[in-house]
Amino acid sequence: MPSLLSVNVGMPKDVPWQGRTVHTGVWKYPVSGPAMVRRLNIDGDGQGDTQGHGGEQRAVLVYQIGSYRHWERHFGRDDFEFGQFGENLTVDGLPDDEVCIGDRYRIGEAEFEVTQPRVTCYRVGLRLGEPELPALLVGHHRPGFYLRVLREGHIEAGDEIVKTATGPGALTVADTDALLYLPGRDPATLRLALNIPALSPGWQGSFRDLLAEAEAEAEAGTGDAGPVRADRPAWDGFRALRVADVIPENASVTSIRLAAPDGSRLPPARAGQYLTLRLPVTDGSAPVRSYSLSAAPDGGSYRISVKREPHGVASGYISTELRAGAVLEVAAPRGDFVLTEGAGPVLLVSAGIGLTPVLSMLHELAAARSEREVWWVHGARSPREHPLVAEAHALLDALPHAREHVFYSAATPQELRLAHAGAGRLTRDELIALDVPADATAYVCGPESFMADMTAALSAAGVDAGRIHTELFGALPAVNPGLTERAAVPPHQPPGPPGTGPMVTFARSGVSTRYPDGGGSLLELADACDVPARWSCRTGVCHTCVTPLLTGTVAYRPAPLEPPPDGEVLICCARPGGDIVLDM
Repeated sequence: MPSLLSVNVGMPKDVPWQGRTVHTGVWKYPVSGPAMVRRLNIDGDGQGDTQGHGGEQRAVLVYQIGSYRHWERHFGRDDFEFGQFGENLTVDGLPDDEVCIGDRYRIGEAEFEVTQPRVTCYRVGLRLGEPELPALLVGHHRPGFYLRVLREGHIEAGDEIVKTATGPGALTVADTDALLYLPGRDPATLRLALNIPALSPGWQGSFRDLLAEAEAEAEAGTGDAGPVRADRPAWDGFRALRVADVIPENASVTSIRLAAPDGSRLPPARAGQYLTLRLPVTDGSAPVRSYSLSAAPDGGSYRISVKREPHGVASGYISTELRAGAVLEVAAPRGDFVLTEGAGPVLLVSAGIGLTPVLSMLHELAAARSEREVWWVHGARSPREHPLVAEAHALLDALPHAREHVFYSAATPQELRLAHAGAGRLTRDELIALDVPADATAYVCGPESFMADMTAALSAAGVDAGRIHTELFGALPAVNPGLTERAAVPPHQPPGPPGTGPMVTFARSGVSTRYPDGGGSLLELADACDVPARWSCRTGVCHTCVTPLLTGTVAYRPAPLEPPPDGEVLICCARPGGDIVLDM
């Protein structure tokens, strides 16, 4: 009969990690006597990162003494104590390869249901001083699992664990964990998982996405190299493109059109995507920058429109030095801020130079003679600082069900009358007052604060969050669960003496730096440069980053559980194999 060996609790605290501070509840310690289990927690317990832990579906974490013994042998250690793996319940029995999602157990007065495997996390490696442990938990099929509390009550070390029901589908915790984190997923097993009511909504969402991806790859076909990815960039790395035209749009915005040097048509892009350019500026720094396409994505050439920024090396070069006939190194169109198919209303919301990707979407809608209801809502300072406005008007005129709302924050009364524009900034209240259709799919582009306001306004107007898409120029905001907030610092060169290794370029952040002597992962280099890193669970290590690799090669230490798709890199364990450019 399985039994409860220890009940472990602990409140979150701040601990140092790689020069940062982590707020974590992974330090759990045994309690003596009965402990009260409640719907969301055990009395005296808490979680530091509620994105990945805690809540109704993850109220109680279980780990087995059999896995303790396994890791003692693996690491050659004998210093483990109950709660060492961040678990609430240390148990004898209930192995991950036998317990199934949906199984129910009675312990003492309480009853529980198995909802999902543990979310593998860098913090358990932090607690044990074994940074590779999160990946090993998955690779060795020993993650542990979470319980939902069906009936509250007291439990105590020594209680027997009685199975009261068997989950449908017979999908074990270990198999469920492998289905998310390991390669070779079987679509039939994904469908089986989605039919288990007890499986937590977060894991169901991940499995729905994986199933959709598998079905799309199957539809696209497979070859000797594996599934064909429909969204694969048109070419690897950078290629030479010729500057066909340089067009000043107004005092601060310049458009350039890029063509193939041999005159052939360039591969089509998707409306809303961007190009990454390496620019031969006169100081020899060769900065790398990304700019959204601003014209029809299938015209055989590419156009970008660039706003000159004060002291901007790249934008200054484009606006003052670049000439037709020049040759630039350009990476293929990328990005998932793209116009999706459908028949419902389309809502395009932009501010300033953020109009470029939505202008590309307008081109696509007009070229298709779309019958969809199309709204364009834009904010600028004045008509003088509103580039490509005549082009936008012409595209909207070509759409039979289009509406336009423009707001100028620094225009004269006469300019407002001539432009039929609203006075003042485009704010949350102004957008709500427009009474936009609640069933619209929205695309929002502009400064980060603007997008936050517009997203909140759209949600208040009834637009479903899943249909609100945003695109931010520059570095994406960091997503680092568990790390305590600190003052925002612009990306910069790393502290200390310059490295002598390969050149590493973070394209969105505009930082190029030599890989430091002594190594470390690319994630550590990004942290040192304050380049925002974004969360993913692809390797089983949640403080990681999956990002496009535009050019170059990397090596991994440790090897990831699942190699990333072609053209992407996992910077949590990657080291550059030569000069590289990352889309960060």
